[in-house]
Amino acid sequence: MKVIDPISLLTHTNQHPSIVILYDTNLISKCNKASAGFNQLEPGVAEAEFSRIDTKLVLKKFLTYRKPKALIVPKEKGFGGSPDTIINLPSWLSEEDVAYYATNFDKTGFTGGLNYYRCMNLNWEMSAPWTDEPIKVPVKFMVGDLDLTYHSPGVQDYIHKGGFSKNVPFLQEVVVMEGVGHFINQERPHEVSDHIYEFIKKF
Repeated sequence: MKVIDPISLLTHTNQHPSIVILYDTNLISKCNKASAGFNQLEPGVAEAEFSRIDTKLVLKKFLTYRKPKALIVPKEKGFGGSPDTIINLPSWLSEEDVAYYATNFDKTGFTGGLNYYRCMNLNWEMSAPWTDEPIKVPVKFMVGDLDLTYHSPGVQDYIHKGGFSKNVPFLQEVVVMEGVGHFINQERPHEVSDHIYEFIKKF
């Protein structure tokens, strides 16, 4: 979902004022050259790599990734590693969850999700009218310190060294949650809810 989608929906339904909670809005796309590499995802390469591996293992690797660095797959090793690799699931993710996701991805493949990153340039073109338009509403931003996107090139500088606050002049707070990966709402649901509630109470 693009940020403009819920905003357009609120405008259409005349629902103002409103609190909008967005998840995974791809902050990396704001980091200029840092996102250039995503455009080089050649069609079919990642799909071929994933097809060699059990879909459940692919999903487990993505969903449990908690290393404080960008995800890089060496050509000589590939993404899957040993098929006998045992991945211990966190409390918020069950084998039943993984099986359900895998069943759906077995039907559709991963191309749809990968195409988002292949279309970074197109996304830039589509959002061109808003390139220099700041977000003029109060904002609270939360991210896990083990989120791989937080460790993508340029992202932390953008968040903490003025770029973010320039684009979001009414930025209220940046919360970096310790020991949390990409899925903060599932890993720390109560803490995330408390942060949201404390933010809403201000208004």
